Amino acid sequence: MTASAPRYMARFRCIAEACEDTCCAGLTVPISESRWSLLRQKVAGSPDEARVAALISPNPEGATGQQAGILGKRADGHCAFLDEAKLCSLQRRYGEAVLPDGCSVFPRVLTRWGAQVEMAGSLACPETARLCLLAEDALVREPVPEEQALRPQVARQVAAGDDAWTAHADTVREAMLRLLARREVPFAARLFALGRMALGLGDFYFPGTTDDAAGERLTTLLREYESGETLASLHAQLEALELPGGPWAGICGAVLRSREAAVSSPRFLSLMHAVRASYGGADTSPDDAWRLHAARRSALESLHGERVHQYFLHHALNHVLRHPFTEAPSLLNAVFLLVLRASVVRWVLLGHPAVVALLDAPGTPEAALDAAAVEAFQVVAKHVEQAPTFLDFARGLAGEGPETFARLLILVKGL
Repeated sequence: MTASAPRYMARFRCIAEACEDTCCAGLTVPISESRWSLLRQKVAGSPDEARVAALISPNPEGATGQQAGILGKRADGHCAFLDEAKLCSLQRRYGEAVLPDGCSVFPRVLTRWGAQVEMAGSLACPETARLCLLAEDALVREPVPEEQALRPQVARQVAAGDDAWTAHADTVREAMLRLLARREVPFAARLFALGRMALGLGDFYFPGTTDDAAGERLTTLLREYESGETLASLHAQLEALELPGGPWAGICGAVLRSREAAVSSPRFLSLMHAVRASYGGADTSPDDAWRLHAARRSALESLHGERVHQYFLHHALNHVLRHPFTEAPSLLNAVFLLVLRASVVRWVLLGHPAVVALLDAPGTPEAALDAAAVEAFQVVAKHVEQAPTFLDFARGLAGEGPETFARLLILVKGL
């Protein structure tokens, strides 16, 4: 097996009790039959035998195999096996082998493209977010030792080549990554170009297609988006487009309000309350909130534009690696989800109290902005990006085809 990873994941090491958050809270963690059996063998005859029996229960939905059992939680939402030092008591006593797959692999995300296993990272981990967002070379991909790709058997299989959709998936993904990295046009223009490219491909490149000419047509269209003239033209089109910002602000606010009602994390709720207050509170109109956001965006661009650009570029590149577009109903839908996630994080970052304070005192060190960015991206990744309610909202908001592209324009203009 060969494995590769962006450089920030090759550098990743869990900082355990030094972490400002914990991955052992707020999630429902399944355990497979094989890991559950191994754990029972390891704890047999020890004081932990009764704890394991009491705190791991059969899946209430009757699932077996990989989802056979569910780890119990404390009243505060933390895993029942988390100790006072914010460490896993099971791993400390019995080793990594007894952990459920999710606990062992996180924050690594493993995807198998053909024979190659790729390891990306979830920004729901603060240390992963730090490494991904702040290092200039974080998204350079390189080979990694096989042992770093923990449990490669759980990797998702993407490019099986059974149809044109999967057979050309890696070619399309590489074109997406190259387009996102084209610094001669602003980031929003790159996302606009990505959406236009996806819209054009959607006529013949979609799940299940067996179009024998798809590869040739795809190559021609992708080559068009390699052109500097094409990107410059699309940038000019986006600049000339006049769209109100209120709907963008309304979308971002609605996403976060819905998650506040469902999440119990004090860290998440505290930040969301501060962000909402910074935009004028619950009764502020989307248009008024947008005007505040637009003013902050302009001010932050003049002070730390390149740094903020790096955050969002790395987030987007990681998103393409972390979330294979083949899991979406269309390439355009996958791009829409990327831009929606970026919009929500942008809203949170520009409403973060540390960023608001920085704009009031422009001499604040860049490290303060970095810390706010890590918190904003990490909290949104953990509590919003993968939530089923958010994904359902995104699907409904996206619509289909040209409708999706029109709604994507609203999001791109907000960024």
